Amino acid sequence: MSFLTLSSSLKYIKGLGPVRTQVLSEMNIQTVGDLLYYFPRRHLDRTTVNPIRHIERDRYSTVVGTVQKTRVRKMGRKSLFEAVLYDGTGQLSLVWFHAIPIIKKMIQMEDRLAVTGKVGFYKGFQMIHPEWDKLDKDEDPVNTQAIIPLYPLTQELKESGLEHRRMRKVISGIIDSISRIEDYFPDWMLKKYSLFPLSQSLKEIHFPSHEGGLKQSINRLKFDEHFFLQLLMVLRKASFEETASQPLGIKGDNVMSIYNNLDFSLTSAQKKVIKEICEDLNKSTAMNRLLQGDVGSGKTVVAVLSSAVAVDSGVQCAIMAPTEILAVQHFDSFKKFSKNSPLSSELLIGKTPPKERTVILKKLKEKKIDVIIGTHALIQKDVQFKSLGLVIVDEQHRFGVVQRGDLISKGHNPHFLAMTATPIPRTLTITYHGDMECSILDEMPKNRKPVKTRVVQPMKLEKVYQYMKSEMDEGKQCMIVYPLVEETEKSDLKAAEEAFIELSDGDFSDFSTGLLHGRMKKDEKNDIMEKFSKNEIHLLISTTVIEVGIDVPNATVMVVEHADRFGLTQLHQLRGRVGRGTEKSVCVLVQRKFTESGLKRLQIMEGTNDGFKIADEDLLMRGPGAFFSSKQSGFLKYRIADLVRDKAIIREARKAAFQIIEKDPHLRKPEHEGVRNKFIQEYRSLLQDIKIN
Repeated sequence: MSFLTLSSSLKYIKGLGPVRTQVLSEMNIQTVGDLLYYFPRRHLDRTTVNPIRHIERDRYSTVVGTVQKTRVRKMGRKSLFEAVLYDGTGQLSLVWFHAIPIIKKMIQMEDRLAVTGKVGFYKGFQMIHPEWDKLDKDEDPVNTQAIIPLYPLTQELKESGLEHRRMRKVISGIIDSISRIEDYFPDWMLKKYSLFPLSQSLKEIHFPSHEGGLKQSINRLKFDEHFFLQLLMVLRKASFEETASQPLGIKGDNVMSIYNNLDFSLTSAQKKVIKEICEDLNKSTAMNRLLQGDVGSGKTVVAVLSSAVAVDSGVQCAIMAPTEILAVQHFDSFKKFSKNSPLSSELLIGKTPPKERTVILKKLKEKKIDVIIGTHALIQKDVQFKSLGLVIVDEQHRFGVVQRGDLISKGHNPHFLAMTATPIPRTLTITYHGDMECSILDEMPKNRKPVKTRVVQPMKLEKVYQYMKSEMDEGKQCMIVYPLVEETEKSDLKAAEEAFIELSDGDFSDFSTGLLHGRMKKDEKNDIMEKFSKNEIHLLISTTVIEVGIDVPNATVMVVEHADRFGLTQLHQLRGRVGRGTEKSVCVLVQRKFTESGLKRLQIMEGTNDGFKIADEDLLMRGPGAFFSSKQSGFLKYRIADLVRDKAIIREARKAAFQIIEKDPHLRKPEHEGVRNKFIQEYRSLLQDIKIN
């Protein structure tokens, strides 16, 4: 097998065969390189294996032993699966409360297990829901090799016979037989960033010679993944900066009339952000900027003034929102702020009547509309502009790259401003939005009172309801939010529909009550929202459909049921639906399930209103998936990298990406050929706008 290369097919590999090769192929592992990049899930270090007699309560430990007993037993109304592990020094009880039939099938008597978890104590030492791996009977991690790789094994892999030992044997054979693995990084990068050679890294991650070598190999492979994503961002940024666009630097009648008629003073953060945007608009290259602002920080007025600069400079502006409710709100805000200016704006959404739509499209094409505000309706083929110069996309993470591109393509290299009310940790900003400049609104308007947040238990709800009644008696409005619409299976979660019936006929029978949920038709939703906006509905019972897009300054109380089921970012977004006016507002978080993580989340919410602090905590607790849709995160090519833990590596990788492009903007130099080829291989589908091919 000395002829093997990274591109060699797995069919040539001894020990696999057609069945295993097929199973791997279905996992998108088809070549030698693919298999070498199938990294261990973790490593079992013999120095970290503890005899059971030496483990300590409330400490994390790794134990290797043999299953002596298994059983399913009842605890009240619930069942659990227990396996008793023995290692010659003592016994350890392993307990699972979930997926019992699956675990029962997978763990059998006499199985040899390596388990890791937090040690508890209940009639003896125990681990609840430990991480575990099945070892071969004759496999002794303590007395054989120092560090053993443990791979992520699917049921299909196990059934084909590709368990840990077989996988190690196959990969070991590949490493012994493969020809030299060429490094794609030039020597100057390896030296400057103290990187392990690629060939050594791939060997060490599978078969570590020592802990230091393993750490260095992991850092190198993490660096690679972050580097190529950062390279994509840097090249996108460079391509954008090379795109000629019309400078928009005029502050004329529209800007001055809007600014002079504001009934409030701009915050220093708003002034700073507007200055940054105006400086970008004044350049002959297209702006590509992200505006982050916490809930209620005043992004709308920034968008209005930015669009006024564009209009005063002789071009049109398009603003796209993800929902009709949010689009209507933007339109109303534009009308309010520009009522004394010559600026003309129109609304285009799915429910716009055909006749009205025809008129709008004609006026838009003839440049009789300065600012068009709408939803996905703006990207339809028959929507044409005479001179689109600025595109603003709100809650931009809810749109795909293609949708944003479709709107931008309706102008000649228009300037682009993305907005989000979801504060994003810096690590995620430079990862997902590294091709954009970033402006942050981190200051609240002076008249805005912070929302008080309180965590309550169900038995205190009656007191909460009394307070809500007193607020509604004074003409204020309230909201109650539920995570689900209907009961499902054995869930004890109170559904919004049931709550609506119960509360409207019971505690709140003297008040007008409305129900809002995601399964309602658009017209029904809009009708309910319109009535709530006009204070025709005093109490709104809703699902999380209200997370984005409801702005009712008169709403002063929000109750979030089963708050322990929500992530921090979502809770913060929900909380932002109250406190929109100048009145004192309260957000009540009802805790119905008592878990350590749930309590921690609620305590964080109770302790701060700072969306950026909350975002950092959410990132640590739930990972990056909490912030972005699958469309947004689909370009991540991560096998080993970690956005939460790799902050230092990300910074270094980004620095390296900028440096290599400074040296060679289009990666044409011979020394960068390896980087170029690897980059194209990883991100081929995303290179349409990048000048590298």
